[in-house]
Amino acid sequence: MAAGSERRVSDPFTRDCPGRTVLDHISSRWGVLILSALAPGPLRFFQLRDKVEGISDKILIQNLRLLTGDGLIERTVVPTSPPKVSYALTDLGHGLSLPLQGLIDWITEHSVDIVDARRRAAHPHAHET
Repeated sequence: MAAGSERRVSDPFTRDCPGRTVLDHISSRWGVLILSALAPGPLRFFQLRDKVEGISDKILIQNLRLLTGDGLIERTVVPTSPPKVSYALTDLGHGLSLPLQGLIDWITEHSVDIVDARRRAAHPHAHET
């Protein structure tokens, strides 16, 4: 940190915290999946779209713009014909890799349990005789 500069700390529990916008971008379904897909390394648009199944081109473009604006993703254009565009995590984005992978791992491990719990909640007397 440069001399004389102060690191600002935000509290996402407060209403006017700018971190809430970042939280919205990062924690959305598409944000988590895009950031996690880029963790191993750069991908071109079509590779990213194919890796994150079910995302439309429009939604992918919107999320890439948001996450690039947040400084989490960098867009690189190689001036060929046609231009080659790739997306990669920035250093800031890489800082999210481990926590996001932990979230993805937890979801993978527990999603069946959650689906079962939802089913039991929807039909609480189904298993009674």
